[in-house]
Amino acid sequence: MLKQILVVAAAVIIGALSAHVDGRAQSGAPVSPPRREGGLYTMPVQGNVHVIIGAGSNIAVQVGNLGPILVDTGTEQNADAVLAAVRQLTNRPVRNIINTHSHADHVGGNEKVGASGAPISGRGVAVVGAGTVARAEIIAHEETLNRMSAPAGSQAPTPVIAWPTSTFSGKHKEFYYNGEGVQIVHFPSAHTDGDSIVFFRRSDVIATGDVYSTVSYPIIDAQRGGSIQGVLDGLNQLLDLVISGEKTEGGTMLIPGHGRISDEADLVEYRDMTTIIRDRVQDLVQKEGPNILRCKGILSFKDDPERFVFQGVHMILDGDHQRPWRPDEVRDSRIVFIGRNLPEDKIRQGFESCIA
Repeated sequence: MLKQILVVAAAVIIGALSAHVDGRAQSGAPVSPPRREGGLYTMPVQGNVHVIIGAGSNIAVQVGNLGPILVDTGTEQNADAVLAAVRQLTNRPVRNIINTHSHADHVGGNEKVGASGAPISGRGVAVVGAGTVARAEIIAHEETLNRMSAPAGSQAPTPVIAWPTSTFSGKHKEFYYNGEGVQIVHFPSAHTDGDSIVFFRRSDVIATGDVYSTVSYPIIDAQRGGSIQGVLDGLNQLLDLVISGEKTEGGTMLIPGHGRISDEADLVEYRDMTTIIRDRVQDLVQKEGPNILRCKGILSFKDDPERFVFQGVHMILDGDHQRPWRPDEVRDSRIVFIGRNLPEDKIRQGFESCIA
């Protein structure tokens, strides 16, 4: 899937800051060793909440007597391993799946994971074209459903059986489950236009989706309504929800869409980085945007096993992960610019300051 990545490419071009997003030790994270199942790892986070790592995206799992809630389901090819990992945490059927947005690495397992579950009401779940089916409820913002579905007569990007079965259109949706409040908050026009975060209030854990990541610069899917300002607004709203623990470590724990478990200090660092990127991008557009005729390149992000390839005209850039880096390849980032009167020294200095 091709993503708009204006922010990622611009950050590398102008040297927003050194690539240190994943460089800080997390002393407030759980100390229990992770358990491995089917190539995936499960780890307790806090309270009722665990995380499954390695499924394409992080998956939060709230466990309790009523049965588990999953936040996202990973990629389609990892669905069986996800189910095996969930069974290591509980033998009860999955009751609810909450999708944070529409990308395939977060919703790819909806069909199989959903089919393994059962609604707590026992009445079944209404599925388009299939009537009432005994499966887990899939909850998401209506913009996420819009991105996964298609108008009548058009080919939808996602199978109907994987679509959300319960949507909300306002700023948030709340319910009480397994002894704690569950709050789903919509962040409009952030990573996409359908982003939601999930706050497990008694456990004091927030699953952030791709609004927050510890392994990359912010990635904005402009084709699906994302924006850098929306990401910043969402990060600031997250900071209003989190409370740090003793000596600013621990407290409210964050499960990012990708990367390690985090706390408020990590989120502040990422928010500040994003703010710098936003300001530098605005400055670049005003001063040099018209002079950058074309650019293309291959980027190597810290702790990312795949090559990121992009190309652009002026300040409109597209890109996506291409393939894994081969063991015999040198992981170099390479960018080519075609333009007029470009400040070579400034661009080179900015690019070199991004080397992790």
